[in-house]
Amino acid sequence: MKITKTEIKIRDLVQGYSDDGEGGVYGYGGRLCIRPAYQREFVYKDKQRDQVIYSIQHQWPLGLIYWAKTGDDTYEVLDGQQRIISICQYLNKDYSINCRFFHNLTEEEKEQLLDYTIDVRICEGTEKEKLEWFRIINVAGAVLTEQELLNAAYTGKWLADAKTY
Repeated sequence: MKITKTEIKIRDLVQGYSDDGEGGVYGYGGRLCIRPAYQREFVYKDKQRDQVIYSIQHQWPLGLIYWAKTGDDTYEVLDGQQRIISICQYLNKDYSINCRFFHNLTEEEKEQLLDYTIDVRICEGTEKEKLEWFRIINVAGAVLTEQELLNAAYTGKWLADAKTY
């Protein structure tokens, strides 16, 4: 698998953010599928979600995020979905931290968040390599269950329906 290092500003990441439930979660101008079929639903608790924004506000690193290249200029998230959705939801005014929504921040605070740079690794390879890499990078953090690992290999409409139950 070929892995390329790049940096993405939050202002670019959240551009065109949309969450249409089963229709998909997208960002990066519609070129990034944030929650591909093999990814689990958003599972961060409020404290974890808030810590992502707190880290950005303090200019602390969020850790590597991995995207898989799916086309000439399109991608899907292999690792980092929880962090990306936390960021997008905050900037989309879906939640506040200490009673402060993004739109309530000073212009300086907004610019600091928007200019924050995320370390992204773009992965290119076969479908098998992509799913194996997904399995490997998900052994730390919020641990995937065996069922969630199986869901990575077997996707489809039935899986989306099953997740609702």
